[in-house]
Amino acid sequence: MSIPPRFNVTPEQIDRVVAVFYAAIRRHEVLGPIFANHVTDWPAHEEKIARFWRNAILYERSYDGNPMRAHMQAGDVRAEHFAPWLMLFDETLLRTLPEDAAAGWSALAHRIGGGLRMGVEDLRERSDGPPILR
Repeated sequence: MSIPPRFNVTPEQIDRVVAVFYAAIRRHEVLGPIFANHVTDWPAHEEKIARFWRNAILYERSYDGNPMRAHMQAGDVRAEHFAPWLMLFDETLLRTLPEDAAAGWSALAHRIGGGLRMGVEDLRERSDGPPILR
């Protein structure tokens, strides 16, 4: 018995969203250089991220990475980078998908992004010293 997808989107639509989104990332004045510091093979990166989303949306189980660890280990990813990332992602979803699929995927991306942002913030606070409790 297979698990139904979170919302109606095809693997081909996922691949298209990822390709359009990363084309926008590479042009972005703030996010582009950060990604360029870490991504040396864009087709491989896009395939990995497409597998992440196919797993998250379609439950394909083809992704075995750890997004939290990757973002925390990057060293130059900051909490404030997630807002422009999500804005670009939402714009991509609206341009490439039907409205209902875009809305469902956006909600999922915002939940995941919020978790990643909190992990990056927590790491930054720990590296700056113990919290000051007053």
